[in-house]
This record gives sequence, C-alpha cells and structure tokens, in this order.
Amino acid sequence: MNEWRPDKLTRRLPNLEVRTRLQSAIRHWFAAEGFVEVETPILQVSPGAEVHLSGFATDWETPDGEDEQVRWLHSSPEFAMKKLLAGGMPRIFQFARVFRNAEGSALHHPEFTMLEWYRAGAGYETLMEDCAALLRLADGHELRWEGNVCDPMAVPDRLTVAEAFDRHAGVDLLATVGDAEALARHAGIAMHSNDTWDDVFFRIMFDKIERKLGMGRPTILYEYPISMAALARAKPGDPRVAERFELYACGVELANAFGELTDPAIQRARLKADMDEKERLYGLRWPVDPDFLAALDHGLPDSSGIALGFDRLAMLVTGASRIEDVLWLPVR
Repeated sequence: MNEWRPDKLTRRLPNLEVRTRLQSAIRHWFAAEGFVEVETPILQVSPGAEVHLSGFATDWETPDGEDEQVRWLHSSPEFAMKKLLAGGMPRIFQFARVFRNAEGSALHHPEFTMLEWYRAGAGYETLMEDCAALLRLADGHELRWEGNVCDPMAVPDRLTVAEAFDRHAGVDLLATVGDAEALARHAGIAMHSNDTWDDVFFRIMFDKIERKLGMGRPTILYEYPISMAALARAKPGDPRVAERFELYACGVELANAFGELTDPAIQRARLKADMDEKERLYGLRWPVDPDFLAALDHGLPDSSGIALGFDRLAMLVTGASRIEDVLWLPVR
C-alpha cells in the first residue's frame, strides 16, 4: 500500500527511468520502420478470445437511462487493431493498457501495458526479426530474472514446439496429438481427472520446458499445435501446426505472435470452439464481437501480429524481481 510515498517511489525511480527510456526507444524504432501509433477503445463488446483468462465487466448506461449494455475491459487490443488492418492501415502499433482478472504474481498484474503491432503483407518470420531488433534496444542491459541471464544482443535461438518437447521432455509431441494419456505417459507426468490433451501439454510446458527457454540468449518457440492457435493460420504444408511463436528470455514468456488467420468461416468456427471450451471449464462464455466478424467478412489482408508484455520486458531489462517494481503505481 501507499506506493506513492516518497521512500517507496524513490526506490522504484531507477527502474522507472529505464522503463521510460526503453519506451521512447521503441517508439522511435517503430517510427523509423514506417509504423503509425494508434489508440483503440478499452471498452469492448468482448474482452478477447482466450479460454483461460478472466475479464472485467462493466455496465454502459445510455444518457437517457433507457438502455444498458455490458462492456468489457479488453484483455488485448487485438480485435480492434485487426479492424484497422481491414480498414487499410498497413503497419500499426500500440502501447495498450489491458486488463486480466484473477491475476497476481511476480509476472502478472491485473492491469498492465501490452505492446502490440501488426504488419500487413508480411509473414510472421518478419516479426521474429522485429523481436530481435527490439531486444537490442535494451541499451546495454543484460536481461535478468531469478538469477537467470539472457544477452539481448544475441541472435535468438529458433526452436519448434515439437523440438522443445523432444529436447526437454523426451516426447514425440505430434505423434500423441489427441491422446492425453500417451502424452502424459511419455513425459512421465501424472494424469488428472478429465485431463484433455491440451491440459497435459500446458502442464509439461510449465513443469519441464518454459523455465529452460531464453537462457543465455533469447528463444523463439514456434509452430504450436493448431489447437492452440485460435487466431493463427495453419502452416502451409503441415496443418498440424500453426504459424504461431512465443518469445522467451530468462525462462519468461515475453511475446505471442501469429501469422493471422484471415478466413472468416474458419475463424468463426475456432472462436465458437474456444467459447465452448471456456464454458465447459468455467461455466462462462464471452460474446463474440460482431463488428470484428464484419471486418473479417470485409477482408483482413495477409498479415502478422504480435503482443509483447512491455512491463515484463522492463522488468527483465532492470533486473527487477516483480512487475510491480517497474510500475509507477501498482493496482491495490
């Protein structure tokens, strides 16, 4: 509490100064790349498409008081920014304040800053190069967390998800797709009641893989199973996996990227399947934004997009132990 007090604020100021310089450097980099910085509404019809996230809801009352609609604080500006892509904006980025309920840990905060950007006419491999360029803006700082070190100047290691499971868990991942018991057995972990294949996948990721990624140099973990990429297109020539990657440093996930799915029929089916799964697990469905679906019907260009946790990056650049150490005023 009382994070505004001079003694507490003074302790955070060195981290906050680094954060401010880093944000400025990133803005200059995007400007040099021909991007336009945009701002999209925080209040949305739907907070996002994520199965396992919780959202913040609020009531929108009309001035005459006759109508009231539920709106959500967005968990990502993704849907809104894709509408701008459909409207003809070719390169856009945003530092967005986003909200996720029921979260709080060294790496999580209910309100945080997400850096999100999109490139029309570019594959997700271009975003991999973007990530390497942005890490080099760390201004000579090593990335550090929990005693782990990562050199932001080093060329990222590119590792497929299947290769990571083979290397760190001894599993032929794609040979087990849909068979949760086989995946658990080969990885040597216990099955829980009603576990799905996805449940076992994430437990192995957390227990055996994530904390080993991004050590010494960044890791780009790519080609996720298609079931874990609701908004990404399938890899040409191998529909088992999607054009999705995550960026890791010091065992911390920093970014999540897609080669964007542009087929409206497939996108509708995936959104429905994700909400069906959310309802199965949590007894809750989020609405699907009809304006987003209209933008897909209008035509989303071939494009790629990525979301990077800016607070996490600032935390690693400063060597802070918690996200709250790089926030001007944490939520209390």
